[in-house]
Amino acid sequence: MKGKPHYTKEGKLFCGKVHKDADGKIMTGKSHTKDSVYLFHHKELSKKLQEKIDPKAKCKKSLN
Repeated sequence: MKGKPHYTKEGKLFCGKVHKDADGKIMTGKSHTKDSVYLFHHKELSKKLQEKIDPKAKCKKSLN
């Protein structure tokens, strides 16, 4: 879902570049590396995390 915020499995908002794996799941980084981790949309997180974070969170635009 383009334009929707992405979160780590811990519920931290991720604002960097992303790519999709072979199954179409969103991961961190422009391309795959050993450090890439899966990302999730708000509704895919646990109910407990959903209650703690803002589903409409947005990344701040870089000034660079």
